[in-house]
Amino acid sequence: MIESNYAITGTFLVYLIGMMAIGYYAYKRTANSADYFLGGRSLGPWPAAISAGASDMSGWLLLGLPGFAYAAGFESFWLAGGLLLGTWANWMFCAKRLRTYTLEVDNAITIPAYLSRRFEDKSKVLQIISALMILMFFLFYTSSGLVAGGKLFETVFGLDYQIAVVLGTLCIVSYTMFGGFLAVSWTDLVQGLMMAAALMIVPIAAMEGGFGQLETDLNNLNPNLLTLWSNIDGESLSVIGIVSLAAWGLGYFGQPHILARFNATRTNKDITTARRIAVTWSLLSMAGALMVGLVGLLYVQKNMGGELADAETIFMVLVNAVFHPVIAGILLAAILAAIMSTADSQLLVSSSALAEDFYKQMFPHTSAKTLVNIGRFAVVGLSLVALMLAMNPDSTVLGLVSYAWAGFGAAFGPALLFSLYWRNMNRNGALAGVLVGGITVVVWKQLSGGLFDLYEIVPGFIFASIAIVLVSNMTGGPKASVTKTFDSYRKSLDTLD
Repeated sequence: MIESNYAITGTFLVYLIGMMAIGYYAYKRTANSADYFLGGRSLGPWPAAISAGASDMSGWLLLGLPGFAYAAGFESFWLAGGLLLGTWANWMFCAKRLRTYTLEVDNAITIPAYLSRRFEDKSKVLQIISALMILMFFLFYTSSGLVAGGKLFETVFGLDYQIAVVLGTLCIVSYTMFGGFLAVSWTDLVQGLMMAAALMIVPIAAMEGGFGQLETDLNNLNPNLLTLWSNIDGESLSVIGIVSLAAWGLGYFGQPHILARFNATRTNKDITTARRIAVTWSLLSMAGALMVGLVGLLYVQKNMGGELADAETIFMVLVNAVFHPVIAGILLAAILAAIMSTADSQLLVSSSALAEDFYKQMFPHTSAKTLVNIGRFAVVGLSLVALMLAMNPDSTVLGLVSYAWAGFGAAFGPALLFSLYWRNMNRNGALAGVLVGGITVVVWKQLSGGLFDLYEIVPGFIFASIAIVLVSNMTGGPKASVTKTFDSYRKSLDTLD
């Protein structure tokens, strides 16, 4: 589709060298596990906000969402609207409270560690089960990024898909392994700005390139693509269909790689500024992604006979059609930026689960340097497993993301929200919520027809919430020391900067 040429190759190389330089600089500033896994809680509002958004959206923003808009038309607005609302709600109702509580419970670095210390779980069962959930669902999530990378390198350079996936994996692993959280967050800032710019520039340039008379072009499209209330076949969208799309927003409350940015923010005061930046970035980026898909519909209809083998390549199709190879190389590097910005975050959170929540619990006297090295080895090992899952060229980015997103949202979302707001929650309730939420997603995903067509995050979130309340009340509530810490945390919310 896009010829491999010196201009595009040179652009990619310059971009990758820049990311490696940031990784090296971060490596020099990484002294212990708190630095490696959480950046020493030193992020200002801009890197915190853009890094959260970039690590959230990933290649899905430039491949999956435009592809869905291309295939489904205005139906995709339900999905984007739910995600935008979820972004705002997560920053509004979770960010400041989670950062404050993790500090209150002895500077917990990871989500499993926070839950364990929040409920004083001496057995460490809650921490280990939570880490297992992270590892299981992140393997699917990370593999979605590697699939996106494979599609990019395959399309741009004409490489075999499997070779393309391996090359993309090597790029991501190299700077994540050495630079840790600071490298991931600083590269995310650059990558997030690139993503937003590319998504706004491409559809505008494509429209200015001309489609003849726009009204005539629109009239040639399937009218079912231009309504919020029906699918591509003209059938009215069901309540289940609309809820399933909008409910993606629920997933934000349980995504460890996004929640880590809240904990890494420099002060609580910065979170208000970061929220405004994050919501604005998400609004512009998702609007651009939808426009890429919809403008792509017009382009393919007019110039390609309405045929496109893979809807998730529509961004690359438009870039190739409109821009000079040098500019195209820069814009296509934005896809690589999107892929890298999420995959690196996922690998880092997964490695922290292995190092902090498994190894350190088994060997509590491990030195900080050893723990960081274990985290680095974990990045390599986990990436190899994700690489094997990504080797199927028929995998879709959106399909892999939807499963992992639901798993995290249902397993951790209710547990975290209740832990931040409900004084009477106890360790057994938290454990029940994590298990019920995660298991519901896995089981529901295997079923279909009728109510089972509902996106699995919805029943997972509901059942997990019920389990937390019932089990907490049935097992006598929290310890006195746990409620005392909760009261202290509530007071800290108003005083901690």
